[in-house]
Amino acid sequence: MFRGLRIRLTLLYLFAAMALITVIGAGTYLLVSNYFQNTTDLALKVRMAQELQLLGQPLPAELITASQQWIASRAGAPTAVAQSFRPASDEAELEHEEEGGEEGIAHELAETDPYDGELAPIFSLPLTAQGELISNPNAFGLPVAPDAFAAAAALLHGSDLRTVVSSNGTRVRLLSYPINVRGGPPVLQLGRTMGDQDRVLAQLLTALLALGGLSAVALTIASWWLAGRSLVPAEQAWEKQQAFVANASHELRAPLTLLRASAEVAERGLAENDDRRELLHDILTDADHMGKLVEDLLLLSRLDAGRLKLEQEPIQMGEVLPEIARQVSRVAEDKGIALQLEQTAGVVLADPTRLRQVLLILLDNALAHTPEGGRIRLNSRMEGKQVILSVGDTGTGVAPADLPHVFERFYRADKDQGGSGLGLAIASSLVEAQNGLLRLESLEGVGTKAMISLPSAGH
Repeated sequence: MFRGLRIRLTLLYLFAAMALITVIGAGTYLLVSNYFQNTTDLALKVRMAQELQLLGQPLPAELITASQQWIASRAGAPTAVAQSFRPASDEAELEHEEEGGEEGIAHELAETDPYDGELAPIFSLPLTAQGELISNPNAFGLPVAPDAFAAAAALLHGSDLRTVVSSNGTRVRLLSYPINVRGGPPVLQLGRTMGDQDRVLAQLLTALLALGGLSAVALTIASWWLAGRSLVPAEQAWEKQQAFVANASHELRAPLTLLRASAEVAERGLAENDDRRELLHDILTDADHMGKLVEDLLLLSRLDAGRLKLEQEPIQMGEVLPEIARQVSRVAEDKGIALQLEQTAGVVLADPTRLRQVLLILLDNALAHTPEGGRIRLNSRMEGKQVILSVGDTGTGVAPADLPHVFERFYRADKDQGGSGLGLAIASSLVEAQNGLLRLESLEGVGTKAMISLPSAGH
């Protein structure tokens, strides 16, 4: 039991830790990817501003803003937030800077390092209005053909920024602007290949996956250890409880046996009309009930501790079920209930004594909840590699609210019925100990069907 709980707790710890690592890794990858794209877009806009200045075309507001950001990032100038705290005495100077913004930007851009790592890889494509290349001003061959759709979009909207894929699969970022000065090309298209950035991102992804794999191994070991440490107090408490139940059961058996024997001797010594015989009969009945409860608790204790010895062997259903039906039919006849033995197919691999105990528990429950004139059906059938034994009745059924709890210990759906509430719990545990499964289907007022699934001896 605790091994399964430890596995689930380990998986919970591992899932939580891996979810955190995944969020951190994905966030890191997205930050780097966004940084590359934003830096590329900014560099394209700065180079476009330089080209437009060389052609004598006024700069659009977005290119002025991009140039200011570029210059600020290269020169370590204060950010917009810092500038918002400038003293009032500097307001006039700030207004003067804003009025002559384009001239100042032109001067700063003219001094920009042409071999800057972000600006140097940018290539230029002067295009016609139809998007055809006029000439190649670049020192090397073009990594991508001019994009006519981008040129048309720039003429229509005033600018265009998009990502295209070259013939060799490399992504290329293109920025296109229309030119409105005499002697200039109708459209100027600037581009930068993103192959180097994609390679860095691929290496980063590989590193993150490798780190994630190593972290998963380390976290699995740590989670297993932590889960074990967390369950130590519960295991100790459970072992003490099991030891107490087992010891108490053993200690109670002897006095209960002595009590019952004494009551029987005392009852035999009384006359038939003595009123004390009824009192002694009640003592015997309660002693039998307590004895059965002690035996049930001892059996559950052994099942929980895994100390119950099971001798599994092939069992012919055609031999076992008729015998059980014959024995139980006497009690059923006394209650006016018809017990029907139907199909008896299959050979199961189980402990004969414990299988008989399970079937008797189920039949006893069916008899207790089936009214006079009702019917109980007992049968077995083959279903794949399993043998299905079923005990069905036409009794009162189980309420939907009680059905999920019927296998819980000491739970009784019908509080007016006798019993300790341990029967179905014992039956379920005994079936599971033999690699089987016990299920219960019930409709209130219609009846209940208990189904035991056990491995076939032929598989």
